[in-house]
Amino acid sequence: MNHRINITMRNKKLTFLFDLNGTIIDDMHFHTKAWQKLFNEDLGANLSWEEVKQEMYGKNPEVLERVFGKDRFTAAEANDWSMEKERRYQEEYLPHLALIKGLGEFFEKAHDKGVKMAIGSAAIPYNVDFALDNLDIRKYFSAIITADNVKISKPHPDTFLLGAEALEAEPEDCIVFEDAPKGVEAARNAGMKAVVLTTAHPREDFEQYDNVLAFIADYEDPFIKGLI
Repeated sequence: MNHRINITMRNKKLTFLFDLNGTIIDDMHFHTKAWQKLFNEDLGANLSWEEVKQEMYGKNPEVLERVFGKDRFTAAEANDWSMEKERRYQEEYLPHLALIKGLGEFFEKAHDKGVKMAIGSAAIPYNVDFALDNLDIRKYFSAIITADNVKISKPHPDTFLLGAEALEAEPEDCIVFEDAPKGVEAARNAGMKAVVLTTAHPREDFEQYDNVLAFIADYEDPFIKGLI
């Protein structure tokens, strides 16, 4: 796709909303591995890698409910298993933690140009803080929306609408950076355009969405170079 932003958007002051996992950091392999081990070895499921990937959206308790049913865990048990999964993920991913190629320069350029930026993630604060603080990038964001800020996660639009509201931006002026189909759907539901990072899903997984401006492998893509 990789088509240019239309003139209407170019003439407005753009606002950027970033998903975290697979969009700022290329860590979805580590999340999938942690979930699969928890599902199969700890909780007795028998899910393939691809089956696990299909369930990895929204809040952790929502993931557990989709896989095991509504009555399998109490709220406290779901929270405990969720935190155990995240502890395992962080321990294994920490030695590999890095921004996606070109993103550091993109953040600097956007910040210098006065572009407002926010995080809009379904991750819990524990994981958001892990990335932002270890990478020292919290300074770029004027708002941070996490799983704790919404009742219903993506593809519901609240994550991105709250981000836009916090930045005092209109939805049509926002560009969402996402890596997952449900995230792009959430952006569409919020009335926002999206740029897709192909870190976790191929283009074919996004064919049903008409709000995608571009598909990029990283932030050194020519589309990104001309965005601001």
